[in-house]
Amino acid sequence: MNFENFGKNGQINFENFGKNGQINFENFGKNSKINFEETEKSIIFAQKLDMDTDRIFKRKIYDRLLKWKETSNGKSALLVQGARRIGKSTIVEEFAKREYDSYILIDFTKCSGEVLNLFNDVSDLNYIFLRLQLIYHVQLKERKSLIIFDEVQFQPKARQAIKSFVGDHRYDYIETGSLISIRKNTDHILIPSEEERINMYPMDYEEFRWALGDTATIPLLRSVWEHPQPLKEAHRKLMRDFRLYMLVGGMPQAVNAYIDTNNFEAVDRAKRLVLNIYDEDFNKIDPSGKAARIFAAIPAQLNSNASRYQISSVIAEAKAEDFMELISEMEKSMTVNISHHCDDPNVGMSAFEDLGQYKMFVSDTGLFVTLAFKDKDFTENILYNKLLNDKLSSNLGYLYENIVAQMLVCSGNKLFYHTWPTESGKHNYEIDFLLSREAKIVPVEVKSSTYRTHVSMDEFCKKFSSRIANSRYLVYTKDYFKEGAMKYLPAYLAYFL
Repeated sequence: MNFENFGKNGQINFENFGKNGQINFENFGKNSKINFEETEKSIIFAQKLDMDTDRIFKRKIYDRLLKWKETSNGKSALLVQGARRIGKSTIVEEFAKREYDSYILIDFTKCSGEVLNLFNDVSDLNYIFLRLQLIYHVQLKERKSLIIFDEVQFQPKARQAIKSFVGDHRYDYIETGSLISIRKNTDHILIPSEEERINMYPMDYEEFRWALGDTATIPLLRSVWEHPQPLKEAHRKLMRDFRLYMLVGGMPQAVNAYIDTNNFEAVDRAKRLVLNIYDEDFNKIDPSGKAARIFAAIPAQLNSNASRYQISSVIAEAKAEDFMELISEMEKSMTVNISHHCDDPNVGMSAFEDLGQYKMFVSDTGLFVTLAFKDKDFTENILYNKLLNDKLSSNLGYLYENIVAQMLVCSGNKLFYHTWPTESGKHNYEIDFLLSREAKIVPVEVKSSTYRTHVSMDEFCKKFSSRIANSRYLVYTKDYFKEGAMKYLPAYLAYFL
């Protein structure tokens, strides 16, 4: 690729971009400010290409693991927490292989009783280390070895023992876990202050493009974000690529299935397996099955276009206030993203969130696609063809709201929305997402159609004019457009919000 003439004077010429499905970068790059250093830094290990073995995908969290190793120098352990099957164990073990002389991975879901019992009494660390080396046939080297506590929620005492292990300072420690913060996994243990925590999510859009061998699209889009202008002919292909991400999602098993087979039925099968695991997790949180029912109803709830999740329509005679703790536990599982109603939109929105009024999204939009038709055969799932071919009807537009929620959470945003009654009192105005930027708030509205109508946005900006930043955004499916302070973003640019 020749980036020599890309971005002349901050303007990008997309005239020849995307013709016949091919990206032509020949005239891009002059005086370009695109920095590929971060992209190249992340390309640090090869994919496993044989069909019988899952690939090791590039993940951004690797750089965060490196930073922890360099800055901590053994003075803290690292907890990588996230939903099941997002690749936590895989990336941490790859990190151990590449960055340490030796490592031991203790998988608490299948280790022996002898290993489990080692953490009941940590008064003799020498004995524990000796036994681990003998059991796993690994020689540990002082300050050059890593011990991984995989799925540490299955042995909470190992997590509590981190204080002693870190104080000993011989080795480094990384924990991985899902459902790590729910009450039953933290009862009766002391959470160590020596534990740093980072969240891991399904593969984001850039990681998905990396998995497909594309390291150019996101830097290109970042330049467009910094120098906004219509993309013209390129837009159609970029939207099609983004809709592919919405369908496949960011679960490594689903991405792997897509690369291996180029077949949506195989992808859907991989996602169903993940959803079955989530059902099991919800039954651990709530054996009554209510959590699983609440999760399964997410597509129907968003499709109803209600201003909140109506718990009573899922569980008869249920009251929202009676389920606040269960909803909090589900959010901690990181299988769902919760957007709370902000009663008084301002910079400190957490102070005005209504815990009883919320919307619920699936943490991975690819899983959402499968969940919506989980009780039917793959051949009856109309979303694959309709979304890929841009034939999605307006009543299925909640997919775009879900993907925007997913991208905002992965970027570190807490989700809020706001509703208020219209003048007649018969309907509500609604702003889908509110972001806090410096001392102002940024309203974001999401539409699945090509329409640029934004009555709610206009009314919101009148009502809270002194609190709003100069920019406000409408995310939709057409090309970039600007009208006054309103910026109309194609869905793939919402990645940069």
